[in-house]
Amino acid sequence: MNGNRLEGMIPQTIVNCHDLQGIDIGENKIRGVFPFWMETLPQLRILVLRSNKLGGTFLVYSNTNKPFPKLQVLDVSQNAFVGSLPDRYFKNFRAMIDVKENQTNDGANSFLKTIELKLTLKGLDQLLQRLLDTFTTIDLSSNRFSGIIPPSVGNLNCLRYLNLSHNTIRGHIPPSLEGMSLLESLDLSSNRLDGEIPDGCARLTFLAKLNVSMNNLKGQIPQSTQFSTFGNESYVGNVGLCGFPLTKHCERIDEKSILSQDDDDEFIDGFGWQCVVMGYGTGFVVGIGIGYMIIRSGRPRLLGEFIFGIGYNNRMKRRNREKTRLRRG
Repeated sequence: MNGNRLEGMIPQTIVNCHDLQGIDIGENKIRGVFPFWMETLPQLRILVLRSNKLGGTFLVYSNTNKPFPKLQVLDVSQNAFVGSLPDRYFKNFRAMIDVKENQTNDGANSFLKTIELKLTLKGLDQLLQRLLDTFTTIDLSSNRFSGIIPPSVGNLNCLRYLNLSHNTIRGHIPPSLEGMSLLESLDLSSNRLDGEIPDGCARLTFLAKLNVSMNNLKGQIPQSTQFSTFGNESYVGNVGLCGFPLTKHCERIDEKSILSQDDDDEFIDGFGWQCVVMGYGTGFVVGIGIGYMIIRSGRPRLLGEFIFGIGYNNRMKRRNREKTRLRRG
């Protein structure tokens, strides 16, 4: 039923179709909230709700222990969903954690061989005409999801495509992403992510498409054979990022200056308050002694010269000449 002008809400009576394997009602005008009641459909592999007018949050309590046990395709992009990302699903999508959950003994499954499914993969709209057991994708892009990317997303070690772009997700990119060893495409662009790109992401050897543009990321881009294949467009809009392939070089800290600074710090630390007190004390005693000797010898002029310099000596000479002139007069 994709690409029609369907309106209203999704009828909940669909839950009675226990053998249903695919639901595609994208590109319509469907309203309402996410159909949580579909969690119990035991054979559902495809759920496409993209480009509708659905909204609300994914934070709904459910008694289902294993929601969507065989789901391989979840596309709810271009709707108006809000709130946190579906952490509960990331922890329980069995078919995206272990591909063995999708394997079937029915080699003549006509549904898997004759589907026509339009999805956005690696940034391009593509027509999928066959669903392999190993094909898995989650597209939550172009909604209003907020909060952080939960570490539980790393549980999806069989996920091939993940698109969380064009939301208002904040916080750091979780290091747990390195556990998604089969990931081929990762799109986190146009969010509010900050911090550094985890070094572990460089170990995603199947990653063919990466887009973290238009965020607030900083630090050096991880260096690896895989990351060297991504162009500037993967990182544009992150003024704090540096390193290849960007033209902005990361600042290098001179090891010699660090060692010199450490030596200076050690010298300053060793030059403690005891030395300072001894210096002040010695200077005070010497000063008092010199002053006493000058006054005792009856030569305060020397003290004046010592304190006030040459100017004092010149003024004393002028005063003496004036006294002599007055006596002669």
